[in-house]
Amino acid sequence: METILVVDNDPRMVSSVRDLLDSYGYECITASGGAMALELLTQQSIDLILLDLNMPDVSGYHVLKEVAANHPNTDTIIISGYSCAESASQLLRSGANDFLRKPYAPDELIQAIENTANRRRAKRKLNRVQERLETSEQRHRFIVNNSPDVVYMLDDKGVFNFINERVESLLGYQRDELIGLHYSNLVHDDDLEKIKYAFSERRTGTRASHNLEFRMIGKLTSNKNGYFEHQTIPAELSAMGVYSGDQQQSDKVFIGTYGVVRDISERKRAEELVNFQLYHDLLTKLPNRALFRDRLTLAIAQAKRNENQLAVMYLDMDRFKIINDSLGHLIGDQLLQSVAIKLRSCLRDSDTLARVGGDEFNLLLPNINSKQDAATIASKILVELEKPMELEGVEVFISFSIGIAIFPQDGDTIDSLIKHADTAMYHVKEHGKKNFEFYDAEMRTKHGRHLSLESGLRSALELNQFRIFYQPQIDVISGNVVGVEALLRWDHPKEGLIMPNDFISLSEEIGMINQMGRWVLNNACKTVKEWSTQGLPAVKLAINVSARELMQPDFPDYVVDILKTHRLSSHLLEIEVTENVLMRDMDQTVTKLRRLADFGVQIAVDDFGTGYSSLSYLQTLPLNTLKIDRSFVSEIRNSKDSNTIIYAIASMAKGLGLNLVAEGVETKAQLGFLKRVDCPVIQGYLTGPPRPADELWENFSKAMV
Repeated sequence: METILVVDNDPRMVSSVRDLLDSYGYECITASGGAMALELLTQQSIDLILLDLNMPDVSGYHVLKEVAANHPNTDTIIISGYSCAESASQLLRSGANDFLRKPYAPDELIQAIENTANRRRAKRKLNRVQERLETSEQRHRFIVNNSPDVVYMLDDKGVFNFINERVESLLGYQRDELIGLHYSNLVHDDDLEKIKYAFSERRTGTRASHNLEFRMIGKLTSNKNGYFEHQTIPAELSAMGVYSGDQQQSDKVFIGTYGVVRDISERKRAEELVNFQLYHDLLTKLPNRALFRDRLTLAIAQAKRNENQLAVMYLDMDRFKIINDSLGHLIGDQLLQSVAIKLRSCLRDSDTLARVGGDEFNLLLPNINSKQDAATIASKILVELEKPMELEGVEVFISFSIGIAIFPQDGDTIDSLIKHADTAMYHVKEHGKKNFEFYDAEMRTKHGRHLSLESGLRSALELNQFRIFYQPQIDVISGNVVGVEALLRWDHPKEGLIMPNDFISLSEEIGMINQMGRWVLNNACKTVKEWSTQGLPAVKLAINVSARELMQPDFPDYVVDILKTHRLSSHLLEIEVTENVLMRDMDQTVTKLRRLADFGVQIAVDDFGTGYSSLSYLQTLPLNTLKIDRSFVSEIRNSKDSNTIIYAIASMAKGLGLNLVAEGVETKAQLGFLKRVDCPVIQGYLTGPPRPADELWENFSKAMV
């Protein structure tokens, strides 16, 4: 209920009015004059003043003026004896809310108070609505101006009459520059036709335009080179028509288009990245297999149409796995990146180079005139990649084996061209690597055998198809067997006995060499131990170890474990390694071989004199034996030859206190020469070929020394 202040200098009037208001439940306070009324106004909130005009101290006019100026939330009803309509009108213009002439009936007063209160409540409600509207408008304006999207309003002719602040940071325009400008000034010319209907959208709701892509044009600016250009920004537009009046009325009037434009640059970049990753190798940034096949499809179609030739190359890096395993995967990745750059530098812009495997690349040469064009590119690649590369302070040398297939003579489909190039590449691998060859039909049979051997080799261990043959090592003075070398053979179910040269390198390619090496070591040690239990002479067992086996961290441990398992004396085992294997990683090699030597295992250098040129390692490694390579022995024609190399090796072994064994001894003349240079032990077909364990000793009695 309202608080009412009654202001009158007549005490009887004040008292009667107070009683009347109390009876109606109003809270009533009184003032006997204008001064007191003004004081009460400063002390408490007054909703309504019943104000007499004629008072001796401060007149009602003065009070009315003060209320109008400083108390806008207080209403005033003038109660006066004046009956002049002009005076009443003047009072109402001065801020009075109503005028009541004395004398008045009580009902008139109450009605006037209720009318004023109703108007007051309505005004307050309206004020609250307006405040909410203003707050909502401020909030909306804040949201619009701080939106990450461009929000705009076009009139019915496509001219901007509103645009938010986002356009300034996105396109470089000030808002005022665009007001009154047609929307086409911000749209790329190539997109105007497809987007014009959205900018002129008349539909609303679900039928309106949503998420239409186009390109926006930014303000003309100078680039870093001093040239002026427009920035192009990919965007997405949603728009709807705006109408005057009730949207449900049939006579509504179209007044323009409201729209939102979103910058989708980040999304486009993400899409481009995903698309790039789908069709490119992430390490080298080269096309991947999928993109290569797609481009090869197009190139074949074009070559058929124009009756041209094209070439497909299959490139495989030689010895990459050894480099990767010895220097680490980080160096390996850097090597692949450097190789990709070098390969690209050898090519034309129209050529496609793709990485299709760990160290494998495919190359498409479209529109060539002859095979010679492909040969020129292949030669250029081989020459470029012969140059050493320095990676993390390490100088790395690499080479490639390259197979080439020509369209249409070597194939007219994607798969046949790639397959035949792959076949030619394997032919290069089998004939010394570091070269290129063109495919021919004869390679298919050889490659088919290669694939067949690879397939069979994967199950040969499980099917127990490997056999160990033993070739004796003979003391040239006594003629006694002092050792045997374990040599692996593959008893193939269709091809019969296959020699190591035909499958050892293949086992390294497919990662089986370590399993095979452990199998040989275990079974050979077991056999030699069985010989001793049968009363046969205790002979030394020589086993050749590959680089991959030696690089295994646990190599010394499993050698020792096998010796312990079979209770074979460690001095009866001799590990043979070639010079090239020794030099792969000298630090690791020395550490592992010393651990074996400390356990009593003998260490021999196989094929001595054919590999690494530096002989300083002879004093670094814990060596026991040098084996003269068969290539030197084969040069001996009679016992009186003067083979300088063999003399040098024999003298070196003697000077270093090392045992000496000659391999590949096949004639008595060779034997006589070796005796003359004091080579104590020989091995070769003169004293017996490699044989299975159960045939070795029964056949040795027939050997002649």
